[in-house]
Amino acid sequence: MFSFLWSKKKLIKDAGWIGVDMHSHLLPGIDDGVQDAATGATFIEELLALGYRRFICTPHVYDEVHPNTPFTIESSRDLLQKELNDRGMEVPLSASAEYMMSGAFPSLLAEDMLLPQPNNYLLVEMSYIVETANVEQLLFDISIKGYKPILAHPERYAFYFQNRNRINALKESGCLLQLNLLSPTGYYGKEVAKMASHLIKQGLYDLVGTDLHHQKHLDRIKQYVLSGKAYEDLHGLSLMNTEIYAGCVVRQ
Repeated sequence: MFSFLWSKKKLIKDAGWIGVDMHSHLLPGIDDGVQDAATGATFIEELLALGYRRFICTPHVYDEVHPNTPFTIESSRDLLQKELNDRGMEVPLSASAEYMMSGAFPSLLAEDMLLPQPNNYLLVEMSYIVETANVEQLLFDISIKGYKPILAHPERYAFYFQNRNRINALKESGCLLQLNLLSPTGYYGKEVAKMASHLIKQGLYDLVGTDLHHQKHLDRIKQYVLSGKAYEDLHGLSLMNTEIYAGCVVRQ
Protein backbone atom coordinates (compact mmCIF):
# COMPACT_ATOMS: atom_id res chain seq x y z
CA MET A 1 0.00 0.00 0.00
CA PHE A 2 2.83 2.39 0.90
CA SER A 3 4.62 1.88 -2.43
CA PHE A 4 1.37 2.47 -4.32
CA LEU A 5 0.75 5.77 -2.56
CA TRP A 6 4.37 6.82 -3.06
CA SER A 7 4.23 6.14 -6.82
CA LYS A 8 1.11 8.29 -7.08
CA LYS A 9 2.83 11.13 -5.21
CA LYS A 10 5.76 10.99 -7.61
CA LEU A 11 3.63 11.67 -10.69
CA ILE A 12 4.69 14.87 -12.45
CA LYS A 13 1.82 16.96 -13.78
CA ASP A 14 3.71 19.25 -16.14
CA ALA A 15 5.93 18.98 -19.24
CA GLY A 16 9.11 20.36 -17.73
CA TRP A 17 10.71 16.92 -18.01
CA ILE A 18 10.26 17.17 -21.81
CA GLY A 19 11.50 20.74 -22.03
CA VAL A 20 11.75 21.16 -25.80
CA ASP A 21 8.86 20.74 -28.22
CA MET A 22 10.72 19.74 -31.37
CA HIS A 23 7.71 19.01 -33.61
CA SER A 24 4.84 21.45 -33.99
CA HIS A 25 2.86 23.37 -36.60
CA LEU A 26 2.77 26.77 -34.92
CA LEU A 27 4.17 28.93 -37.72
CA PRO A 28 1.21 30.90 -39.10
CA GLY A 29 -0.44 30.41 -42.48
CA ILE A 30 1.92 28.03 -44.27
CA ASP A 31 0.47 24.55 -43.73
CA ASP A 32 -2.48 22.80 -42.05
CA GLY A 33 -1.51 24.11 -38.63
CA VAL A 34 -1.95 27.53 -37.04
CA GLN A 35 -3.30 30.15 -39.45
CA ASP A 36 -2.35 33.42 -37.70
CA ALA A 37 0.45 34.67 -35.49
CA ALA A 38 -1.86 35.57 -32.59
CA THR A 39 -3.04 31.97 -32.29
CA GLY A 40 0.51 30.65 -32.55
CA ALA A 41 1.66 32.94 -29.75
CA THR A 42 -1.33 31.99 -27.57
CA PHE A 43 -0.58 28.29 -28.06
CA ILE A 44 3.06 28.87 -27.10
CA GLU A 45 1.91 30.78 -24.01
CA GLU A 46 -0.19 27.80 -22.94
CA LEU A 47 2.64 25.35 -23.63
CA LEU A 48 4.99 27.49 -21.53
CA ALA A 49 2.45 27.24 -18.71
CA LEU A 50 2.68 23.45 -19.05
CA GLY A 51 6.45 23.58 -18.55
CA TYR A 52 7.85 23.67 -22.10
CA ARG A 53 10.84 26.00 -22.43
CA ARG A 54 11.84 25.95 -26.09
CA PHE A 55 10.08 25.46 -29.43
CA ILE A 56 11.27 24.14 -32.78
CA CYS A 57 8.49 24.76 -35.29
CA THR A 58 8.26 22.25 -38.12
CA PRO A 59 5.75 23.08 -40.89
CA HIS A 60 5.18 20.48 -43.59
CA VAL A 61 7.25 20.53 -46.76
CA TYR A 62 5.48 18.40 -49.35
CA ASP A 63 5.49 19.33 -53.06
CA GLU A 64 2.24 21.01 -54.20
CA VAL A 65 0.37 20.37 -50.94
CA HIS A 66 2.68 22.45 -48.73
CA PRO A 67 5.44 23.74 -51.04
CA ASN A 68 7.35 25.53 -48.32
CA THR A 69 10.91 26.76 -48.72
CA PRO A 70 13.46 28.07 -46.22
CA PHE A 71 12.28 31.57 -47.21
CA THR A 72 8.55 30.98 -46.57
CA ILE A 73 9.34 29.21 -43.29
CA GLU A 74 11.69 31.92 -42.00
CA SER A 75 9.22 34.63 -43.04
CA SER A 76 6.44 32.94 -41.08
CA ARG A 77 8.75 32.49 -38.11
CA ASP A 78 9.48 36.23 -38.16
CA LEU A 79 5.75 36.97 -37.98
CA LEU A 80 5.36 34.70 -34.97
CA GLN A 81 8.49 36.11 -33.34
CA LYS A 82 7.16 39.65 -33.75
CA GLU A 83 3.89 38.65 -32.09
CA LEU A 84 5.81 37.09 -29.20
CA ASN A 85 7.98 40.21 -28.89
CA ASP A 86 4.91 42.46 -28.91
CA ARG A 87 3.54 40.43 -25.99
CA GLY A 88 6.82 40.77 -24.10
CA MET A 89 7.49 37.02 -24.34
CA GLU A 90 11.16 36.01 -24.52
CA VAL A 91 10.88 32.52 -25.95
CA PRO A 92 13.60 30.44 -27.67
CA LEU A 93 11.98 29.82 -31.07
CA SER A 94 13.56 27.99 -34.00
CA ALA A 95 12.24 27.36 -37.50
CA SER A 96 12.76 24.06 -39.27
CA ALA A 97 10.41 21.71 -41.15
CA GLU A 98 8.85 18.27 -41.37
CA TYR A 99 9.95 16.88 -44.73
CA MET A 100 7.90 14.34 -46.66
CA MET A 101 10.38 11.78 -48.02
CA SER A 102 8.92 11.58 -51.51
CA GLY A 103 8.45 13.70 -54.60
CA ALA A 104 10.93 16.57 -54.67
CA PHE A 105 12.67 15.65 -51.41
CA PRO A 106 15.71 13.91 -52.99
CA SER A 107 16.33 17.02 -55.10
CA LEU A 108 16.01 19.32 -52.10
CA LEU A 109 18.48 17.13 -50.25
CA ALA A 110 20.94 17.03 -53.15
CA GLU A 111 20.80 20.81 -53.55
CA ASP A 112 20.98 21.57 -49.80
CA MET A 113 17.64 23.40 -49.95
CA LEU A 114 16.68 22.24 -46.46
CA LEU A 115 16.16 24.01 -43.16
CA PRO A 116 17.36 21.58 -40.49
CA GLN A 117 16.81 21.73 -36.76
CA PRO A 118 19.63 22.88 -34.45
CA ASN A 119 22.71 20.64 -34.59
CA ASN A 120 21.68 19.49 -38.09
CA TYR A 121 18.83 17.21 -37.04
CA LEU A 122 16.28 16.70 -39.81
CA LEU A 123 12.66 15.70 -39.16
CA VAL A 124 11.21 13.51 -41.92
CA GLU A 125 7.93 11.70 -42.47
CA MET A 126 6.21 9.30 -44.86
CA SER A 127 2.71 8.76 -46.18
CA TYR A 128 0.53 7.05 -43.57
CA ILE A 129 -0.54 4.46 -46.14
CA VAL A 130 2.54 3.46 -48.15
CA GLU A 131 6.18 3.22 -47.08
CA THR A 132 8.50 5.52 -49.00
CA ALA A 133 10.36 3.58 -51.70
CA ASN A 134 14.02 3.00 -50.85
CA VAL A 135 13.57 4.62 -47.45
CA GLU A 136 16.81 3.10 -46.12
CA GLN A 137 18.76 4.62 -49.01
CA LEU A 138 17.15 8.01 -48.41
CA LEU A 139 18.02 7.91 -44.72
CA PHE A 140 21.58 6.97 -45.66
CA ASP A 141 21.73 9.87 -48.15
CA ILE A 142 20.50 12.22 -45.42
CA SER A 143 23.33 11.08 -43.17
CA ILE A 144 25.93 11.37 -45.95
CA LYS A 145 24.90 15.00 -46.43
CA GLY A 146 25.69 15.66 -42.79
CA TYR A 147 22.15 15.63 -41.38
CA LYS A 148 20.86 13.46 -38.54
CA PRO A 149 17.47 11.97 -39.48
CA ILE A 150 14.52 11.85 -37.09
CA LEU A 151 11.51 9.84 -38.27
CA ALA A 152 8.30 11.55 -37.16
CA HIS A 153 5.60 9.48 -35.45
CA PRO A 154 6.47 5.94 -36.67
CA GLU A 155 3.51 4.65 -34.66
CA ARG A 156 1.11 6.30 -37.13
CA TYR A 157 2.25 4.45 -40.27
CA ALA A 158 -0.39 1.79 -40.95
CA PHE A 159 1.98 -0.33 -43.03
CA TYR A 160 4.06 -1.02 -39.90
CA PHE A 161 1.17 -2.25 -37.75
CA GLN A 162 1.77 -5.84 -38.85
CA ASN A 163 5.47 -5.41 -39.56
CA ARG A 164 6.94 -3.86 -36.44
CA ASN A 165 10.45 -5.14 -37.12
CA ARG A 166 10.80 -2.61 -39.94
CA ILE A 167 10.83 0.16 -37.34
CA ASN A 168 13.57 -1.64 -35.43
CA ALA A 169 15.59 -1.84 -38.64
CA LEU A 170 15.25 1.89 -39.28
CA LYS A 171 16.34 2.62 -35.71
CA GLU A 172 19.33 0.31 -36.06
CA SER A 173 20.35 2.15 -39.23
CA GLY A 174 20.88 5.29 -37.15
CA CYS A 175 17.51 7.04 -37.55
CA LEU A 176 16.08 8.56 -34.38
CA LEU A 177 12.40 8.00 -33.64
CA GLN A 178 9.92 10.66 -32.48
CA LEU A 179 6.68 9.90 -30.65
CA ASN A 180 3.62 12.11 -30.94
CA LEU A 181 2.64 13.02 -27.39
CA LEU A 182 -1.03 12.15 -27.98
CA SER A 183 -0.45 8.78 -29.66
CA PRO A 184 -0.57 6.69 -26.45
CA THR A 185 -3.91 8.29 -25.50
CA GLY A 186 -5.81 6.80 -28.45
CA TYR A 187 -6.33 10.23 -30.02
CA TYR A 188 -5.27 8.91 -33.44
CA GLY A 189 -7.03 5.57 -33.01
CA LYS A 190 -6.61 2.25 -31.21
CA GLU A 191 -4.05 0.79 -33.63
CA VAL A 192 -1.80 3.82 -33.29
CA ALA A 193 -2.07 3.66 -29.49
CA LYS A 194 -1.23 -0.05 -29.59
CA MET A 195 1.83 0.56 -31.76
CA ALA A 196 2.95 3.46 -29.56
CA SER A 197 2.63 1.28 -26.46
CA HIS A 198 4.74 -1.44 -28.09
CA LEU A 199 7.50 0.99 -29.10
CA ILE A 200 7.46 2.61 -25.65
CA LYS A 201 7.87 -0.79 -23.98
CA GLN A 202 10.77 -1.53 -26.34
CA GLY A 203 12.38 1.77 -25.39
CA LEU A 204 12.76 2.74 -29.05
CA TYR A 205 11.73 6.40 -28.93
CA ASP A 206 14.37 9.09 -28.69
CA LEU A 207 12.16 12.18 -28.74
CA VAL A 208 8.59 13.28 -28.12
CA GLY A 209 6.82 16.15 -29.88
CA THR A 210 3.37 17.64 -29.62
CA ASP A 211 2.73 17.72 -33.39
CA LEU A 212 0.37 20.52 -32.35
CA HIS A 213 -1.88 21.84 -35.16
CA HIS A 214 -5.02 23.27 -33.54
CA GLN A 215 -7.05 23.91 -30.39
CA LYS A 216 -8.37 20.36 -30.12
CA HIS A 217 -4.81 19.04 -30.03
CA LEU A 218 -3.86 21.57 -27.38
CA ASP A 219 -6.85 20.75 -25.19
CA ARG A 220 -6.03 17.03 -25.24
CA ILE A 221 -2.32 17.70 -24.63
CA LYS A 222 -3.15 19.79 -21.57
CA GLN A 223 -5.49 17.11 -20.25
CA TYR A 224 -2.89 14.37 -20.74
CA VAL A 225 -0.03 16.33 -19.16
CA LEU A 226 -1.93 17.86 -16.24
CA SER A 227 -3.40 14.50 -15.25
CA GLY A 228 0.10 13.15 -14.74
CA LYS A 229 -0.62 10.38 -17.23
CA ALA A 230 1.92 11.65 -19.78
CA TYR A 231 4.72 11.35 -17.24
CA GLU A 232 3.42 8.01 -16.01
CA ASP A 233 3.39 6.61 -19.56
CA LEU A 234 6.64 8.08 -20.87
CA HIS A 235 9.08 8.90 -18.08
CA GLY A 236 10.83 5.54 -18.51
CA LEU A 237 12.04 6.53 -21.98
CA SER A 238 15.54 7.94 -22.43
CA LEU A 239 14.26 11.08 -24.13
CA MET A 240 16.82 13.39 -25.74
CA ASN A 241 14.61 16.47 -26.20
CA THR A 242 16.79 18.72 -24.08
CA GLU A 243 20.10 16.94 -24.59
CA ILE A 244 20.44 17.14 -28.38
CA TYR A 245 19.56 20.84 -28.60
CA ALA A 246 21.67 21.97 -25.65
CA GLY A 247 23.90 24.96 -26.26
CA CYS A 248 22.29 25.98 -29.56
CA VAL A 249 22.04 29.68 -30.29
CA VAL A 250 18.55 30.76 -31.34
CA ARG A 251 18.31 33.61 -33.83
CA GLN A 252 16.11 36.46 -32.65
